[in-house]
Amino acid sequence: MSEVLETKRMTLRPITMDDVDLLVALDSDPEVMRYISGGKPTSRAQAERILQRSVGHRWLGFERATEEIVGWFGIRLWTAKSRELGYRLRREMWGKGLATEGALAVIEVAFAQPGIDRVRAETMAVNTASRAVMERCRLRFVRAFHLEWDDPIAGTEHGEVEYEITKAEWETHQRHDFSSEAERRRDAP
Repeated sequence: MSEVLETKRMTLRPITMDDVDLLVALDSDPEVMRYISGGKPTSRAQAERILQRSVGHRWLGFERATEEIVGWFGIRLWTAKSRELGYRLRREMWGKGLATEGALAVIEVAFAQPGIDRVRAETMAVNTASRAVMERCRLRFVRAFHLEWDDPIAGTEHGEVEYEITKAEWETHQRHDFSSEAERRRDAP
């Protein structure tokens, strides 16, 4: 999965070890890290370890109009037949639909792989913005659950949530979305 992806408003290029400074900058915003580390920044050493594990299944997104970094989008191995969706955006990019746009692009990559029949994602139950992205990507709620944490952050007492979409569901939505778009174009003045 080393291809460059194009969406309506972004270019997503594969992440490399040279991107450590971009990851450190992204993870230095306490609001970006609120539901990940309780707002604590990622150190350079941590970022390097994360990048080593991320090459091959994570992309950096850049706005095409401005060439500004949006954030990252990933689709990593979960099981032999499933992948896990992840994303993290700069706060300045929140609320523009870019998380949904990038997530849809990497979900499409996942389902293009032979044998992949499920994409899942999880977040803290209180992370309503991330949950909304999952829902806009047509993932459906599967379950709520609680994990034990050595150093719990605010909101962990409400648990975690898991969402998923199957390949069959994805294909059904893609056909529906395509036919709806064709109808809108046909009915346009």
